[in-house]
Amino acid sequence: MVVSVLEEMRIKGLGVIDDAVVELSSGFTAVTGETGAGKTMVVTSLGLLLGGRADAGYVRVGAQAAVVEGRVTVDADAPAARRAEEAGAELDDGALLVSRTISAEGRSRAHVGGRSVPAGLLAELGEELIAVHGQTDQQGLLRPARQRQALDRYAGEAVARPLAAYQETYRRLREVGATLAELTTRARERAQEADLLRFGIDEIAAADPRPGEDAELTAEAGRLGHAEALASAAAAAHTALAGDPADPGGLDAGTLVAGAHRVLQGVRDHDPAVAQLADRLGEVGILLADVAQDLAGYADGLDADPLRLAAVEERRAVLAHLVRKYADPTASEDGTQSVLTWAEHGAARLAELDGDDDRIGELTAERDVLHARITEQARELSQARTEAAKRFADAVTEELTQLAMPHARIQVAVRQQEAAAGDDEAVELDGRAVALGPHGADDVELLLAPHPGAPARPIAKGASGGELSRVMLAVEVVFADAAPVPTYLFDEVDAGVGGKAAVEIGRRLAKLADSAQVVVVTHLPQVAAFADRHLVVEKTSDGSVTRSGVRSVHGEGRVRELSRMLAGQEDSELARAHAEELLATAARLGHREP
Repeated sequence: MVVSVLEEMRIKGLGVIDDAVVELSSGFTAVTGETGAGKTMVVTSLGLLLGGRADAGYVRVGAQAAVVEGRVTVDADAPAARRAEEAGAELDDGALLVSRTISAEGRSRAHVGGRSVPAGLLAELGEELIAVHGQTDQQGLLRPARQRQALDRYAGEAVARPLAAYQETYRRLREVGATLAELTTRARERAQEADLLRFGIDEIAAADPRPGEDAELTAEAGRLGHAEALASAAAAAHTALAGDPADPGGLDAGTLVAGAHRVLQGVRDHDPAVAQLADRLGEVGILLADVAQDLAGYADGLDADPLRLAAVEERRAVLAHLVRKYADPTASEDGTQSVLTWAEHGAARLAELDGDDDRIGELTAERDVLHARITEQARELSQARTEAAKRFADAVTEELTQLAMPHARIQVAVRQQEAAAGDDEAVELDGRAVALGPHGADDVELLLAPHPGAPARPIAKGASGGELSRVMLAVEVVFADAAPVPTYLFDEVDAGVGGKAAVEIGRRLAKLADSAQVVVVTHLPQVAAFADRHLVVEKTSDGSVTRSGVRSVHGEGRVRELSRMLAGQEDSELARAHAEELLATAARLGHREP
């Protein structure tokens, strides 16, 4: 049962399409049109709605922007609806409105449910809602990696669980291996680094600097070097403040201030302002006496000791040497503190280097444990793939029978790649050394035997273009049974097919449409005849501007379109008869209205 349907898309300013509305049905919709009319733009539009890469080249010449809008009905409980609501989007009467805008400058904007979102969210929603397949997917199916992905997708949890466990072990094994390689190959460099750190730490420890010591010594050196000048200045200042005992009649600041204080004290009771001034002079007198006393003590304490000065200068030289070698010139802290910081960091790094030998032993032991674990996980993963490969091959073979390849046989080979000599990550499986990769030890290859007696060959070598198209369709139908997607878009999946095979592809697509929405861009009338809804992309010329539109055809209009596809002549009686026969055949085989 279809739980979501892409109801319509509106395309404006995209490629050759000026403005078109693509109305889709819940069953099988065929999109046809002449070459160059813009059928591919329908696929491109849907790709943009699914978060595809924006390209300014998509914008129609002369347009300011290309806009694609889509309306998708979704079940409120569907994962896509819940994810959209988490992003702040709102459903509009059970439908999700999605839009993508590309400016002529290449800027892209995306909206979901009225909320601006990153294009990555469109990609997330697209994985839940729509599966797009085109000719590039056919070529992709030729690559071994895509074939392995196809098998893993079909197997589901049977492979997903052991694969997740394997990948976690593989990731850790690579990390341990890289760390071990670095530790062992850089042993000489690490030893040299440790020697340099140890020498520096010992040199600093021998000097035993203190934080701020260089500033203290600088101040002391300045004081000792100018002791006589400082003592003379202090004595002169003391005499100016307290007087000279050898000159009792001399004037000094203390005596003058004391005299001024006595004068004001005698009249202070007559004016509060004078009293305040007298008090202030008293304070000045006290302060002058204190300063004079301090100057006397400072002068007596000065010691012009040349031996101490020499010792200070020697210590300053030691500290300056350490600062030049170890201090960070960009640090805001003082020199000796920066030296001590280097010593602290150096000790931590030295402990790390000294512990590398122990770490190598620990990592080697962990690597052995991981190696044993990943060997079992790789074996379990291979067994799960091998079991799924038989079921997958049988299911695809059965589908090919329904697609006019009744004698074809698909095989899925699961093999392990032999490890190269000296590969440290190789493991032994079934007595052989095999190489490991991020997805296990397995190479997966789809083989096709097109008829009895023919050897099974890789589909890249053994399948024609038409056979490859049917193999891809068969694979997708098998996926639909295992993990259904609400909407499928096939872009010329019938390339290289004709005749009876084309009729069978149309019938199988119609059957797929019983449980999902199917949109097919096709050039084959045999396929289009099976559609529930037939859309034609038309191109008209209006001066130098080409415009394309999309219209739905039915009845006589559909007969004319099928006639054009058959013979290139809408009014040919033979083509019309053939078209009507095709519709009747499709109605009979696909149980649809002609």
